[in-house]
Amino acid sequence: MNYNRTFNFSAGPAMMPEPVLEEIRDEMMNYRGSGMCVMEMSHRSKVFQQIIDEAEQDLRELMGIPDNYKVLFIQGGATLQFSMIPMNLMKNGKAVYIETGAWSKKAITEAKKVGEVVVAASSKDKNYTYIPDCSDLEIPEDTDYVYICENETIHGVTWNKLPNTKGHVLVSDQSSMFLSKPCNVSDYGMIYAGVQKNVGPAGMVVVIIREDLIRDDLTQLPIYLQYKTHADAGSMYNTPNCWAIYCCGKVFKYLKSIGGLEVMHQRNIDKAKVMYDFLDSSRMFTGTVEPEFRSLMNIPFVTESKELDAEVVAATKAAGYDNLKGHKSVGGLRASVYNAMPKEGVEALVEFLKKFEAEHTA
Repeated sequence: MNYNRTFNFSAGPAMMPEPVLEEIRDEMMNYRGSGMCVMEMSHRSKVFQQIIDEAEQDLRELMGIPDNYKVLFIQGGATLQFSMIPMNLMKNGKAVYIETGAWSKKAITEAKKVGEVVVAASSKDKNYTYIPDCSDLEIPEDTDYVYICENETIHGVTWNKLPNTKGHVLVSDQSSMFLSKPCNVSDYGMIYAGVQKNVGPAGMVVVIIREDLIRDDLTQLPIYLQYKTHADAGSMYNTPNCWAIYCCGKVFKYLKSIGGLEVMHQRNIDKAKVMYDFLDSSRMFTGTVEPEFRSLMNIPFVTESKELDAEVVAATKAAGYDNLKGHKSVGGLRASVYNAMPKEGVEALVEFLKKFEAEHTA
């Protein structure tokens, strides 16, 4: 670990693995003898075609993506998908959404502009500090899909068990937990993730969608908003986010090199345990999420007052631990400890918080 670098606890854009950044640096001026940087390269060139093909193949191997799923690299980030999903998947004009935090709530708002949204379960009653029981939801027969945000970045809750969709298509926003643990892709009709948290630079989303969900009857929908457009063109209908695809491809290879998603998951468990063990033993700091639903990626916590919260945030920033201020809807602090955050970073933060607590409760 290069300790001249900041431990960046931001919810996104977030840290990337140092070996990946070093490789990117080494290829910056001249990518593998091409005489140019990937940022300067034509997306129609053989060199870039190899980059995007390898990125897709490595992701397929990492996640075990079945052959009947398309992998798409689409610009616009995850927020654009809040609209694209209902536009493309609402055949009957109806979908079920589970409301578990800020991001599923935003997705609901957008979907309502397209069709009927049934909010079958919500944890709003306790400020989204848990995942509601979804083992026996009331799902209308003509529902086109069931939508979840599998890890809520702001509120720090995660799904440990997928909802019973009663045979309906499951769509999941995995933005803040993508590639953090093994995933059985065939449990889903569609998975998508903004890449700027666990995988690469901001500006792109990865969409993994079952082929039978890609429609060819949406001729009135703007062409760029149709999944068919991206699937038919191999994610290159127009100039894609070449740089993000290149960087994500590097991260996919890195994850394969360390032993895949099982190894990454264990690292994430070990790392989060350091933080949660501290919070559970602290007299000053308290985790805001019910233990059963705690995210391994986003850890919100508070003190007894907003004033003390602000004092802690200022102290952590001064000490070189960046972006720990909690989201305004939750308050307090939030440590985002995505894949690339080393365990040493969490241990260093915990030591700092222990010292702060000791000095302020003496």
